[in-house]
Amino acid sequence: MDRISNSQIAVLGMGIIGSRCADNLNTANMNVRTWNRTPKNRTDGMDTAADAVTGSEIIFFYLNNGVTCREIFESIKPALQESKVIINCSTVDLETTLWLAQECKKAGCHFLDCPFTGSKVAAGRGELVYYVGGDETVLDHYRTILEITAKEIIPMGKVGDATVVKIATNLISASTVQALSESLAIATAHGIPSDKLISAVSGNACGSVLSSMKLPTMANGDYETHFSLENMLKDANFGLSLAENAGLKTPGIQTTATVMQELCDKGSGTLDFSALLQQFEA
Repeated sequence: MDRISNSQIAVLGMGIIGSRCADNLNTANMNVRTWNRTPKNRTDGMDTAADAVTGSEIIFFYLNNGVTCREIFESIKPALQESKVIINCSTVDLETTLWLAQECKKAGCHFLDCPFTGSKVAAGRGELVYYVGGDETVLDHYRTILEITAKEIIPMGKVGDATVVKIATNLISASTVQALSESLAIATAHGIPSDKLISAVSGNACGSVLSSMKLPTMANGDYETHFSLENMLKDANFGLSLAENAGLKTPGIQTTATVMQELCDKGSGTLDFSALLQQFEA
């Protein structure tokens, strides 16, 4: 750990999660450099991704999508070498995950497929849960760094497995919030106060951590972004692609994705994905 703790760390992508993970690494006295496409007012910020990566042993991707991951990888490739590891915490399509692993191998550096679950509050507390695909020897070597931003690290197997699991779990979250939206709309349309439904759900087998987080804010029309609707739509489309490749029909997430697309087209994409309730608003 002593050698790793003295290593330079690059964190690329200063969105809701990446910025908070970088803050936690700084609080743990790590040597951190950050980069974001739209410059942020950070003392550890660098002008380019290549500047952040140069001299860094550990490179975190907290980027928005697969296209961006590929683009940024190409921009930093000249600075990669065998002593480095790219830890991709972005939720991307399976093809991009496998492409990144292949390109890292060509460049002579390690790669971990490392998407997370947990939104703004969990990231701020350093309580993300990482699903990790890749060489467990590499994971073990860098585990103490991941633990700074995590409450749990779950090995999933080979590269790509963590990506599939993350997409599959987000499918459940999207479908759950769609169901919560429908139940809230039906109950209130029949004169049931929202607090009565919330109480009923909390004591029901259908209750969950997600329902306890989302249902009260939905009832109040509070769509402060913890995980955006447009990002959930992106992940739902990844799930649909995986299902198609496996020859599976998934009508539930197809319906939810269609609703999310309609809401994004109306300008709600940057709101929290609990804005699914807006489908029932006049």
